[in-house]
Amino acid sequence: MKTTYLRQYQEFLARMRQARKDSGMTQEELARRLKRPQSFVSKYENGERRLDIIEFLHVAKAIGVDAVGLLHEIADRIELRPIKRARSR
Repeated sequence: MKTTYLRQYQEFLARMRQARKDSGMTQEELARRLKRPQSFVSKYENGERRLDIIEFLHVAKAIGVDAVGLLHEIADRIELRPIKRARSR
């Protein structure tokens, strides 16, 4: 995965995996609720594909967690650095 925020994204993925496990769901059960193949869950949990915001909202709802609360938890766990702006010429 090529990204400036690799460590932060890995923290996000770890929290998403833990939220699923805390709900008592397997990848297969979550995939069934999402009407997606199990490989969808596996791939985003392992960082092989990224979740967009709409997918994130669907996953949060499917595992029964508050999406905003989950984002707050994730934000508290990662170091948020200011985004550097490109210099104008």
